[in-house]
Amino acid sequence: MPAPLAERLRPKNLDEYIGQKHLVGEGSVLRRMIDSGRVPSFILWGPPGVGKTTLAQIISNTLDTPFFTLSAINAGVKDVREVIESAKRNQFFETTKNPILFIDEIHRFSKSQQDSLLGAVETGVVTLIGATTENPSFEVIRPLLSRCQVYVLKSLDKLDLETLLARALTSDVYLKEKEIKVEETDALFRFSGGDARKLLNILDLVISAEEESEKIIINDRIVTERLQENPAAYDKGGEMHYDIISAFIKSVRGSDPDAAIYWLARMVEGGEDPAFIARRLVILSAEDIGLANPNALLLANACFDSLQKIGWPEGRIILAETAIYLATSPKSNSAYLSIDAAIGLVKETGNLPVPLHLRNAPTGLMKELGYGKQYKYAHDFPDHFVDQEYLPKELNERKIWNPQSNPSESKLVEHLRKLWKRRF
Repeated sequence: MPAPLAERLRPKNLDEYIGQKHLVGEGSVLRRMIDSGRVPSFILWGPPGVGKTTLAQIISNTLDTPFFTLSAINAGVKDVREVIESAKRNQFFETTKNPILFIDEIHRFSKSQQDSLLGAVETGVVTLIGATTENPSFEVIRPLLSRCQVYVLKSLDKLDLETLLARALTSDVYLKEKEIKVEETDALFRFSGGDARKLLNILDLVISAEEESEKIIINDRIVTERLQENPAAYDKGGEMHYDIISAFIKSVRGSDPDAAIYWLARMVEGGEDPAFIARRLVILSAEDIGLANPNALLLANACFDSLQKIGWPEGRIILAETAIYLATSPKSNSAYLSIDAAIGLVKETGNLPVPLHLRNAPTGLMKELGYGKQYKYAHDFPDHFVDQEYLPKELNERKIWNPQSNPSESKLVEHLRKLWKRRF
């Protein structure tokens, strides 16, 4: 039985590698380092199926250096130390090149596991290449992160997927012998979601189902029907994890506590990292509930902290309480919209000068220039408020925060109207 299509098509060199031109295209940062033969430790951060593992293997092949690999899901401190000892022994033999230690899912390494890497990375015993689908600033300890560059990989775009599809049909030893007609690609690309491995798994599934046909047709209807018949077949790497967390977040956002608890249970039973769920709840509490119920952020943050203290399996109860509370809370995304609107305004208007009365005046010259001169100290006025301009003059009267209709924000608006009679 042949290997899966995704494995058969795994690139062997950078010329075969599809996507990530910003990192490995001609003249790009990683390409220059690889061409120079000097590659420092770094972390690849990106969604599944975009080529993190493949890129690490290509670098090792290109540099002709020993390659060690560990998966953070099933490796412990003992495994890390054994690899480091092997790397040290390797230095006494013919090669003087630092071995590459590739760690998949490095965000799942505990602090002690990451600590065990520090000395080897710092002294150059190994060149560490980590791969993660999670923001490394949250999950990788600061001493290790400070010794590694972080490079962000992107989902494959339509052109990348078209290139990959054409290569599969024309280069694969099995597929090029078949008569395959691609009539439509919308469903194929949509279900793949920019994930090369998913695309190839779906293609494998569709073609395998038509194995006995003289001519294989691929169109949107056939792809959709095949996936409905066997929805797990194209998810061999466990990427459904992203679909389930998406369903969980949307259920909480949609105020459905039953659905929220169901998807939470799916993640718990699937062995999802509790910290991953808790972080999403913190983000969700600010993005989707926000000022409609500010206590939501406090509870979500307490959930995150409590998980670290309590551990598992009791932590599932804390996650459940928080998920139900957030699902049943009133919703508002006014804070989320306002910061994006403000960032857009900054990009549009540039670095507008700070009004003189708001500027800091630590020196005599600055005071002579009028810095802070006409500033009115709010606490010196009734109700601790005084009507003065706080925005750059070019943006006076500009509305950025738009409160939404809920009891909590209505109270805030009522208070502001009493103060800012001309603005709210």
